[in-house]
Amino acid sequence: MYDDQGKLVSALARGVQILRCFTADTPELSARALIDSTKLPKPTFFRLAATLCAAGLLRYCEATAVFMPAPGLLTLAASLWARTHVRQLAFGQMQALADRVCGQVTLALGAGLDLVFVELAQSSQCTTFRPAMGAHISLSRTATGRAYLAAQPVEQTRRYTDGVTAADPQQGQWLAARLAETHRDLQQRGFCISRGDLHRELEAVAVPVRSTALDEIYVLTCTVPVFELAPGQLEGDIGPRLVALARSTEAAMGHSPNDDPRWLTKS
Repeated sequence: MYDDQGKLVSALARGVQILRCFTADTPELSARALIDSTKLPKPTFFRLAATLCAAGLLRYCEATAVFMPAPGLLTLAASLWARTHVRQLAFGQMQALADRVCGQVTLALGAGLDLVFVELAQSSQCTTFRPAMGAHISLSRTATGRAYLAAQPVEQTRRYTDGVTAADPQQGQWLAARLAETHRDLQQRGFCISRGDLHRELEAVAVPVRSTALDEIYVLTCTVPVFELAPGQLEGDIGPRLVALARSTEAAMGHSPNDDPRWLTKS
């Protein structure tokens, strides 16, 4: 991805920029929408789009005049899915917890400032929206995202919060307060809480989970509709159960229970 001078190869970076425009909410986009999103010159866009189509990573539907991700992207992702064997280790307990609380338990994986869903267990009685695997997660407005930020090295978290503050000082102030609360909750209880920050009818608890790779972090989250919750259930029952699930998953990956995660000890 880098040339001899250590700079980004611009053509590759721009091609990735096109692919990143597609999300679970926007799986199909017109050429105009992609050009507007990427700010690429029209000739550059069509040259890159043709290359991505030839590589099997992008597809153009003439009937509807839209571009969409091609099956070749799944082939590229297959090696990542195979490496995240933690999904198999945790899923049985995730499903048991989801059934117990009539909610949803998700597993997210993050590196840098990218945090995405990689596994989901949901009670058959839960009507909560099912996120698409690979969908990006808000780092500021979810328990999952804040648990992830709190587990990051201090410098990485500061870069993110500084960016939020520069764009919206009021939002930055709100995030700083919530992150301070998250750090405190993780150190005192092992989990953090979100009460309707993203969806008013949903409350959630989240726990960071150590990965086998030093620069990656998993996050387990249990989300429950407010009408399914008894008073104090998040703090007294669901949170501790999720912590137990996180610690048993770490043990299955080979982590020592006597080796405290860095987010339980850092200031």
